[in-house]
Amino acid sequence: MDTTHRPAARVICLDAAHRLLLLRWRDPFDGTWLWEPPGGGIEPGETPLVTARRELVEETGLDPAAVLDRSVLVDRDVQWNGERHIGTEHFFVARFAGEQPALVRTGLLPDEQANLDTHAWIPWSDLGSLPDPVEPPQLLSVLSTLVPDGPWCDRDSA
Repeated sequence: MDTTHRPAARVICLDAAHRLLLLRWRDPFDGTWLWEPPGGGIEPGETPLVTARRELVEETGLDPAAVLDRSVLVDRDVQWNGERHIGTEHFFVARFAGEQPALVRTGLLPDEQANLDTHAWIPWSDLGSLPDPVEPPQLLSVLSTLVPDGPWCDRDSA
């Protein structure tokens, strides 16, 4: 299996009830499923923040101004489309005043349209009970670092 590294940025989106937005993707290579926050590759000349805001709009239609200018670095090791993707990605947080804001998928590329199954606003306490893997596996600890005053920080097992 080939190994690649593509610099990327992702956005952990939170609604007013502290639910996290996750996108459910189907791997075109082997048909496996995974849940992941919106995000994608950093284009030449882009900063991680610009990428995070662009990807948020492309994948969800949500307001890019909600993405805060603070990130944490997360080491990733994910298999996707027959390749192993290894590297460090920037994770940002975006907060939305409403509950479960509606998404628009018009900014997706054709292959993304084909592979994006659905999205869901998931209560943070339900992350461990999803039937498919969540990427990155340490998403709750990433969230705790980005938003240290959130209710997820009171958990004994994050």
